[in-house]
Amino acid sequence: MKRTALASALAVASCFVTSTVADTLGLEVPYAASTPSIEATLGYPTGQKISSPEAIHDYFQELAKAHPDQVKLKYYGKTWEGRPLFFAIISSANNIANLDSFSEGMQQLADPRQTSAAEAEQLIQSMPASIWLSYGVHGNEISSPEAALLTAYHLLAAEDQATQTMLDNTMVFIDPLQNPDGRGRFVSRYYMTAGLEHSADRISAEHNEPWPSGRSNHYLFDMNRDWIALTQPEISGQVDALLDYYPLIFVDLHEMGGDTSYYFTPEARPYNPLITKTQREALWQIGENNAKWFDERGYQYFTREIFDAFYPGYGASWPLYHGSLAMTYEMASARGHKWRTKDGTILTYGDGVKRHFVASVATIESASQNRQQLFQNFWNYRSQAIRDGRGSDNRVRIIPGTDDAAAARKLAGLLVQHGVEVNQATESFKVCGNNYPAGSYIVDGAQPAQYMVRTLLDERIDMDQPFIDDQEERRANNLPDEIYDVTAWSLPLMFNVDIDACNSVPSVDKIAVDGRLIESGSVTNADAKLGYIVAWGDMNAGRFLTAALRAGLHVKQSDLAFKHVNGKTYPAGSLILTHAENESNLAAAVLELARESGAQVDGVDRSWVLEGPNFGSMNVNRVHAPNVAMAWDEPFSSLNAGHTRFVIEQQFNYPVTAIRTEQLARSNLSHYQVLILPALAGNFSHALGESGLANLKDWVQKGGVLITLGTATRWAVDNDLLASAREAAITDKEPGHGDENRVDGLLLETARDLAHYIQADEADPYWTAGILARGEVDQDHWLAAGVKPEVVSITVGNDIYRPLTIDNGRNIVNYAAADRVVASGYLWAENQQQLAHKPVLMWQPHGRGMLVSFTQEPTYRAYLDGMNLLLMNAIFGGSAHARPLR
Repeated sequence: MKRTALASALAVASCFVTSTVADTLGLEVPYAASTPSIEATLGYPTGQKISSPEAIHDYFQELAKAHPDQVKLKYYGKTWEGRPLFFAIISSANNIANLDSFSEGMQQLADPRQTSAAEAEQLIQSMPASIWLSYGVHGNEISSPEAALLTAYHLLAAEDQATQTMLDNTMVFIDPLQNPDGRGRFVSRYYMTAGLEHSADRISAEHNEPWPSGRSNHYLFDMNRDWIALTQPEISGQVDALLDYYPLIFVDLHEMGGDTSYYFTPEARPYNPLITKTQREALWQIGENNAKWFDERGYQYFTREIFDAFYPGYGASWPLYHGSLAMTYEMASARGHKWRTKDGTILTYGDGVKRHFVASVATIESASQNRQQLFQNFWNYRSQAIRDGRGSDNRVRIIPGTDDAAAARKLAGLLVQHGVEVNQATESFKVCGNNYPAGSYIVDGAQPAQYMVRTLLDERIDMDQPFIDDQEERRANNLPDEIYDVTAWSLPLMFNVDIDACNSVPSVDKIAVDGRLIESGSVTNADAKLGYIVAWGDMNAGRFLTAALRAGLHVKQSDLAFKHVNGKTYPAGSLILTHAENESNLAAAVLELARESGAQVDGVDRSWVLEGPNFGSMNVNRVHAPNVAMAWDEPFSSLNAGHTRFVIEQQFNYPVTAIRTEQLARSNLSHYQVLILPALAGNFSHALGESGLANLKDWVQKGGVLITLGTATRWAVDNDLLASAREAAITDKEPGHGDENRVDGLLLETARDLAHYIQADEADPYWTAGILARGEVDQDHWLAAGVKPEVVSITVGNDIYRPLTIDNGRNIVNYAAADRVVASGYLWAENQQQLAHKPVLMWQPHGRGMLVSFTQEPTYRAYLDGMNLLLMNAIFGGSAHARPLR
C-alpha cells in the first residue's frame, strides 16, 4: 500500500494541522508502507510529542532493521550518563554496499601528496557526495532532532524520482541527537510542568527551565563551543567520525529565540580569514537554494545578520578548516508545544520540525546537484593547503616540551585528534639556529590540514579591519558591537606552552604521534632507600598529587625551591614522599602512579639538601586530601559551574561535592576544607541571606579556603571578604546634565565633541567579548609554586579590580603593561590602558582560613590549561596552608 500524504511523518496534535506532501515539499510523493512510520513506531505522529533520547534511538534502530541495505548505524561513544552516541548513514543500496570503498576514497582524496590528479579525477567522477546533518547539540533546542526522524523517514520511504536521485548521488549522514543528556533533562522537566493544555505563555513554567537548562550536557558544557578543546565525548567522538569520512557539507541545526524566523547560510561578518573565497561562494549558493525552498512554502528567513564564521570552535565552523562546507541553521523555538510570539502569532513545535525538515532536504538537494563541484573544491582546498604550508615562513612548528612536558604532550595529542600530522624527534637536532632535544614535537605545515594547523596554533587570527572600524563607529554612537564570541583561541597561548616557528624542515629521525593526551611517566632509582621527589610545575605532577592523596599516601610539598644532594634543583611546590611516613608498599604505589599520571619521579636515598629548605622544614607542609565543595544551582552560572567541576573531576581526577545554595546558607560546612564559588549569574547575597553570609564567613575564619571565580569575586568585594573594589570606566569628561534643569551654554564644535559629551557620566568599562591576556606572576608566594613568570588567561566582560594593598593580602597575578597585555584578540583601547597591572588573582587571609579570588574564569570552556596549576595550588596548596583546628 502507498500513501500520498505525509500524515505519519508531518502531522502533529492541536497546533500542527495534518499536512500533505504538496503543503510541505510542493510535490506529490508516494511513500512505501514497508518503511516504519514514526507514529507506528513511537505511538505518536511527528510533532505531537517531544521525543526522548531513547525514543529517537529506538526509531533509528527500527529503520536500520527495515532497510539494512540502505541504513548503517555507527556508534561513536557514550555520554557521561551512559547514553549511546550514534549517527546513521542513509543512501542507495549500491552506495551503502560500497561504504568502505567510499571511506577509503575520501581518505585518498583528502591527501593530495599520496593521490595523483588523475586518480583524484577518477574518484570525483565515481563517488557520491556526502552531507552530514547534526541535530540537537543543545538539548533544549527541541525541533531539530524530531526533524532528523522525519528526514530519515522521507529518504527511505519516498518513492519519487527526485528522492531516489538524491540517494544515488549522496551519502547522507544523520546525527539525530548530539546531546542526549541535555535533551533527556529537558524532556523530563518539561512534561513535569505540563497541564491539561499546553501553555503558549512565555512566563509559564513550560517555558522557563530550572537550573541547569537542558542546553548543556552532563558537565553543563555548551558543546557548540567545544570543537577546539574536544573535552566532551559528544564532540570528540563526532570529530573522529568526520575524519573517517570527510563529508563535503556539514550542517548544524539549532533553535534560537521564539520571536525570530529562520536563519541559514551565508553567515555574518566577520569571516575567519582562513575560510577561502571559494568556500564562501559555495555557502552563498546553498543559501540561495534554501531560500528557493522556503519561498515556495511562504516561510520567512534571514541571513548574514548574526552567527558569524570567525570563531573556529563551533560545529558549523570546524569542518571548514579541512576543506568542507559548514553552516548553522537556526529555527525560532517554541521551547515546548507552542509559543505566543510578540505579535500574537502562535508558533508550534511542529512549525520548527517542518522548517528544519525542509532545510535538511533542500541542502541534501544542493549536495546532490553540485556533487562534482563539491569534490573538486575539496581537492583544491587540500592541495592548496599543502602548497601554502610549503611556502610559509612558519612552515614548521616545534614544541620542545622542556618548559611543560604535560602541556606539550597534550597539545601534540590534541592536534592529532584534530586530524593534524605531528611527529616526535627521536634524537636531538638543530634547525633555524636553535637546538632542540629528543622528544620535541614537530608539525610540518606542508600537509593537507595546514589551515587547521594555523587556526589552532597561530598566535593571532585577526578580524578584518573594516569590521573593526564598524564596531568602533557603533560604540561611538552608543550601539552594541556585533562581536559574537571570543576573538582569540590560540592553543599554545591557552596551554601556556612554548612553541617555535621555522621555515626549514629539520633533518632528524622521528616517529608519528598518536592522539593520546598523557604520556606514561617513569621512576628513576625506583628502589630508593629514603623516598621520592616529584618536581612540581605541570599537570603530570598535579595528577600524581591527586592520585596519591586519593590512595591515602602521605605527601609533603615544599613552598620553596631546593637543590638536593643528587644534583637536581626542584622548583617550589615539589612533592616529597618518604618510606618512613608511608606504608611498606610505597615503591610499588609510586611506580603505578607515575605510569598513570605521566609524572617523572626521582627516587632518593638521602634527604640532604644543599640549598633551600630541608624535608623537615616549616616551609615543607603536608598536603591532606581536602574535601572540596562547589556551590551549585541558582544564582551561579551553570556553564562555569560545569566547566570547573569538569576540570577538577576529569582533568585533576579529584572528586567534588556539589552543594545547593540553600544548604550553603544554613548547613555546617566543617566537613569541607575548600569551597568554590563559580561565576555568578544572579544575586548571591539575596539567595544567601545575612545568616548564610555569616555562616560562610565563620567557616573561613575557622580555616576554610574559599575560592571565587569570575563574577563571584564581585560578591566577595561587596561583602567585605576581599579588600578590593570594582572599577568604573575611566573618563575625562565633565558631568553632563546632572540635576540641573538649566545649565551654562556649551559649544560643540565637532561631531567628536558631541560623541564625547553624550557618554554616560558614570559607566562600567566597555564589555570585552573575549581576549587572551598576559599576566605577570608573583613567584614568591606558594600560590604561584611551579607556575611560569607569565601566564595567559582569558578576559571576558567588564570587571576590572583594584589591587590589594600589602596589609590586606597579595596580588598573585597581575595583568601585564598596556603595551603587552593583549596576547591575542581585539581589545578596546581604553580597556587596554585600564587593565594594565590590575589583578587577575588575589589572596587574602581571614583568621585561620583564606580567600582566593580569580577575577576571570580560569576554567573557561575547560581549555585554559595554562591556568590549571594556579587552580590546583589554590585547592591543594590552600588547604595545606590553612590552619583549621584538627
